Amino acid sequence: MKLSQLATAVALVVAGSTAMAGEVEVLHWWTSGGEAKSVGELKKIMQSKGHTWKDFAVAGGGGDNAMTVLKSRVVAGNPPAAAQIKGPAIQEWASEGVLANLDTTAKAEKWDSLLPPVVAEGMKYKGNYVAAPVNVHRVNWMWANNAVLQKSGVTGVPKTWDEFFAAADKVKKMGFIPVAHGGQNWQDFTTFEDVVLGVGGAKFYQDALIKLDQKALTSPTMAKSLETYRKIKSYTDPASPGRDWNLATAMVIQEKAAFQFMGDWAKGEFTAAGKVPGKDYTCAATPGTANAYTFNVDSFAMFKLKDATAQKAQADLAAAIMGTDFQEVFNLNKGSIPVRLNMDMAKFDDCAKLSSKDFVATSKAGTLLPSIAHGMAVKPAAEGAIKDAVSQFWNDDKISVADGVKSIAKAAATQ
Repeated sequence: MKLSQLATAVALVVAGSTAMAGEVEVLHWWTSGGEAKSVGELKKIMQSKGHTWKDFAVAGGGGDNAMTVLKSRVVAGNPPAAAQIKGPAIQEWASEGVLANLDTTAKAEKWDSLLPPVVAEGMKYKGNYVAAPVNVHRVNWMWANNAVLQKSGVTGVPKTWDEFFAAADKVKKMGFIPVAHGGQNWQDFTTFEDVVLGVGGAKFYQDALIKLDQKALTSPTMAKSLETYRKIKSYTDPASPGRDWNLATAMVIQEKAAFQFMGDWAKGEFTAAGKVPGKDYTCAATPGTANAYTFNVDSFAMFKLKDATAQKAQADLAAAIMGTDFQEVFNLNKGSIPVRLNMDMAKFDDCAKLSSKDFVATSKAGTLLPSIAHGMAVKPAAEGAIKDAVSQFWNDDKISVADGVKSIAKAAATQ
C-alpha cells in the first residue's frame, strides 16, 4: 500500500472511530441491592447513547479496597474513565495531575446554577470541575420507632438534647433500648458530629470540625459536646460494640429500640421491611440541628484519558450523572436525594421531601455543612486521627472530658 493510500485508510478509521461510541469503565463499590440497581440505571443510559459500559466493581471496605485497586491502575498509567471518589480526596487526586477537566460539560449543563456553592466547590480543583456529584445523603438524621415512643409515653420527637434525654429515660423505664448504636469508629464519629452540631450550632461546627480551629476545639462548647456525647452512651445496650449499622437500624424497626442516629441510608432498611414514614417510624433532624444539614455527597471523579472516543463517552457519563432522569431513579433506589436544586420530588417519600426542603433552605442560609465523619470536611489523615480520638473517648469511660477535649484537639493538628 502506498503512503498516500495508507494515510487515507488511517484517516477513514479515525473518522469512523470518532463517530462511533466509546467504552466507559467505571470503578465503584455499589454492589448491594438498591445500589447495584442504581448503577444498572446509569449503565442503561450510557448504552442508550451507544457507549459500552465496563463495570469495575470492587466490593467491601466502604471503598478502601476500591482505592487500593485504583492507585495501582493509575500508577500503571491505565486509569478507568471514572471512579467513585468524594470529599477532599478529590482534590488530592487532582493535585497529582491525573483528573480530567469537565468544564465544557459543566458549562453546557449549567452545573454552577444547579448545585449549591459548597457542593460545587467540592467537585472542583483550582476552579475547574473534575468530578460529577451523584446524590446527597443527609447525615444528621434521627430515626424513631413510633410504637416504642407511644408505649413509653413519649409525645412528639425530641427537638433538643434535654428533651431527648427526658424521652430516653421514659423509654428505658419501659424496658426498651433508648439508643440503637453500632459500636464502630465511623458510627461513633457520626453520633459525635451530630452532637457537636446540636450543642454548638452551625458556626461552631464549621470552626471546630471543618476549619479545625484550636480555639474552638478546646472551648467550653466542645467540653459540653463531649459531656452530652458521653451521656448518650449510657442509653445504648452492652451488645453495641462491633455491631453493624444496619443491625442497629433493625433494632428500631423491630421495636427493640426507640432511636438511632444515622444518615438516610438507614431509610432503605425501613423501606425493605415494609415500614412507612410517619406511620411506623419518624425521621427528624438530630436534636438541636433542624436548621442545619450535614451532607455526604457521592461523586465520580473523571480521569484523563488518551482516546478521543473514550473522552466523548466520559463527557456523556458526566452529563448523564447530573441529568434529571438518573438523579431521580438513582436516588429513589439509594434512599438519598438528588443533588440538583431544581428537582421535582413528587415520586419521593416524606423523609426525602423533608431532606430536599432542608437541603435547599440550608444552602441559602449558609448552614449546609460537609460531614467530617463521612469524608467530606477535612483531609483523610486528620479525619482518621480525630475519629480514633473520638472512639477512644466513647469506649473508655475513664477518660475525663478535659482529657477527651485535649486528645481530639491534638488529633485535629494531624495534617
